[in-house]
Amino acid sequence: MTQPRFDLLGLVAADLPASLAFYRRLGVDIPADADAQPHVEVTLPGGLRLAWDTIETIHAFDPGWSASAGGSRMSLAFDCAEPAQVDAVYADMVAAGAAGHLAPFDAFWGQRYAVLHDPDGNAVDLFAPLK
Repeated sequence: MTQPRFDLLGLVAADLPASLAFYRRLGVDIPADADAQPHVEVTLPGGLRLAWDTIETIHAFDPGWSASAGGSRMSLAFDCAEPAQVDAVYADMVAAGAAGHLAPFDAFWGQRYAVLHDPDGNAVDLFAPLK
């Protein structure tokens, strides 16, 4: 028997168009007509799929589902080409209304690093190796 293969990361969105706009701004190629769909998925470079579902879609098959309380327990991380890009992307996203959580800094593990929150409070990391 073969082992399961990690294939999809799913996000639940309270406001699907806002979530899709956030990830589009980060460069994820999401079709423009996806905003009106209850389920959206795209294949990322490398083959991993990223999906979004509305709360109503989740409740359709899991009526007892509820959002977790407190801080997020996972994050999506975006690799930037260079440290200056971490700063530029963070500034652009915050200027566009994204919630900044940790402003860019030089982390002790050797990366320029920053954290945003998407419209549903999920952590979204930006990083680049320090030279």
